[in-house]
Amino acid sequence: MSADNAESEKKVIMMMFCCAGCGIAEVDDIKLMQCAACDLVRYCSDGCQKDHMPHHKKDCKKRAAELRDEILFKQPESSDDGDCPICLLPLPIDSRKTILTGCCSKVICDGCNFAYIMRECQGSKAPICPFCRHLTDMSKEEYRRNLMKRIEANDPEAMSHKGFDCESEGDYISAFGYYSKATELGYVGAHFSLSGLYREGQGVEKDEKKEVHHLEEAAIGGHPKARHNLGFVELKNGRHARAVKHLIIAAKLGHDMSVDLLKLCYRDGLVSKEDFAAALRGHQAAADATKSPQREAAEAFRKLGFRKS
Repeated sequence: MSADNAESEKKVIMMMFCCAGCGIAEVDDIKLMQCAACDLVRYCSDGCQKDHMPHHKKDCKKRAAELRDEILFKQPESSDDGDCPICLLPLPIDSRKTILTGCCSKVICDGCNFAYIMRECQGSKAPICPFCRHLTDMSKEEYRRNLMKRIEANDPEAMSHKGFDCESEGDYISAFGYYSKATELGYVGAHFSLSGLYREGQGVEKDEKKEVHHLEEAAIGGHPKARHNLGFVELKNGRHARAVKHLIIAAKLGHDMSVDLLKLCYRDGLVSKEDFAAALRGHQAAADATKSPQREAAEAFRKLGFRKS
């Protein structure tokens, strides 16, 4: 073993089993705690960590960014929308092809909604929810009361929808409150909505860092539009390699606009032929996974002027 390798191994052992501040080893009742921002060093006390931080800060910041990127650029298994709770196929990422039920706050695909409407027309029965079977023939006031009940039950999707209603009415402060609560409950789409408020300065001060933070949180959760927006931000800032990574991930989730932007990147030599081809294959696979005869029938009727209820 060379002297350099031996010295490197010694440093690794010291970082893993000794306090980076005072050098004390982890034995018996002495327990070391890992640096909260990185996995490089450990400390025996808060005091040692505080005293050592000026020496560790640069390496810590670099490693924390590396760890963040490992999470950020991991390909999600599916989009944040998940599956339709009725047909169990992946929901389309195009919101025009889904519907939020007013009774149980479930998002279902337009194929299942259309198929149910057709059965209703044939049986001439009172309209009920395809998922929970409650009556859907309700007034706007009844709908609002029902939405508030779902919010009181800590339904994050209902909160996010209420935030969207407030945002549409120009009540950005209330929208911010509902979106924030929804993110606390783990709803990915609310992070994307918050990024828009920070971008436009609606209800909050404009803040690009917070905009990007919420875009990243949404992207990590599988939000294709947030991922696309991150790619656009990186292109604007001249960080082409990071932009292409974001766009490839979004394309593989089925996002059409990301494919269009990738085509321009390929034309300009920013993405390799192999990566571009893999992105196209992934995009097609994601699109195929959302297809069904019922959804195709709903799409045909929508083009003829049919509107989802």
